[in-house]
Amino acid sequence: MAKIRHGRVSEQIKKEISQLVQYELKDPRIGFITITGVEVTGDLSQAVVYVSVMDKNEKEKETLLALEKSKGFLRTEIGKRIRLRHTPELIFKVDQSIDYGNKIETLLRELKGDRHED
Repeated sequence: MAKIRHGRVSEQIKKEISQLVQYELKDPRIGFITITGVEVTGDLSQAVVYVSVMDKNEKEKETLLALEKSKGFLRTEIGKRIRLRHTPELIFKVDQSIDYGNKIETLLRELKGDRHED
């Protein structure tokens, strides 16, 4: 039963942070980002927010710094929008799974191309 609640809380936090970043944050350092997932700890004290940045080379570090600066605002707004006893602390991390998936896909294409040549 607790796993179901964690899933619902994670999805609701993801939804709210996505809306807040899109409509409320006015920081020019935050470019085109996507909130790919949220993992909440068992006691709901921390939430790890996974972020995918479109322009990886230049904007990734700037975007993370801007999100770190706006962490207090985001946490306050989440506390207002979601009724929880304690609002979780937000920890932002870059989501590497998309890059990893692309790497595996290119390797599979190369293997498939090698088999057709033989």
